Amino acid sequence: MTASRRPLLYAALVLCALLTLLPFAWVVSGSLRSLDEIRADPGAWLPQHVTFDNFTRLFAIEGFGRFLTNSIVVAALVVLGNIVAASAAGYALAKLDFAGKRLAFGAVMAALMMPFTAVFVPQFVITVDMGLADTLSGIALPSVALPLSVFIMRQYALSVPDELLEAARIDGAGEFRIFFRIFLPLAGPALATITIMSFLNSWNNFIWPLIVAQSTSTYTLPVGLAATSQADSHVTDYGLMLAGAIVVMLPVLVLFLFLQRHFVRGIAGTGMR
Repeated sequence: MTASRRPLLYAALVLCALLTLLPFAWVVSGSLRSLDEIRADPGAWLPQHVTFDNFTRLFAIEGFGRFLTNSIVVAALVVLGNIVAASAAGYALAKLDFAGKRLAFGAVMAALMMPFTAVFVPQFVITVDMGLADTLSGIALPSVALPLSVFIMRQYALSVPDELLEAARIDGAGEFRIFFRIFLPLAGPALATITIMSFLNSWNNFIWPLIVAQSTSTYTLPVGLAATSQADSHVTDYGLMLAGAIVVMLPVLVLFLFLQRHFVRGIAGTGMR
């Protein structure tokens, strides 16, 4: 790229970044406005009177701490399950030869393309039959081995040189030792990628927890906020909802800031450019 075109590229990138940040800026502004002010002028970008009352009421909601804890537990189960299951499955699909390998990878791709609306009823029936309805395990179980995570790990494993693994086998290392001592240390970027994606999938999930959770004791944060965001006369308390949106977004932003370098490398290593 010539030097004369570089400022145009930077200007276009800055413009795209600003357009991306506009909804976030409106959410922050709305969370600092009262409900009456939001209803009087919903499109305003700056609050006339800054107030933190929405956040005060948010943290004062009965059960808020339980909702937050439930979301953390479910997200931890989902992330841990994806790291363990996806790394093992991805390594096997990329580096091991076994009967039905192509069929197994085809099943992963089919599951990846299957819309959630086509499977959530069978998932719910299975969850109920297993006795996991209204439990945190039941909320986390369908997401502990996401097809996208398996695909990312498989694509990244393909980039690991076969010669490196063969040298370890010649030295007498077994597959488990190769997996834990050689492959996993090299797969840090891919692990960071599936950590962010699986955490985001679990943390922002609303429909499945809403279906499975049948009591407030198992509500996750999005479900709990939706259930308690009604003001007087059944009017939605938008200020409270926007403050809740800020709280929900913060953990995702913090996680991405810590893992962004590995995330970019992981995406590039899978060929998903």
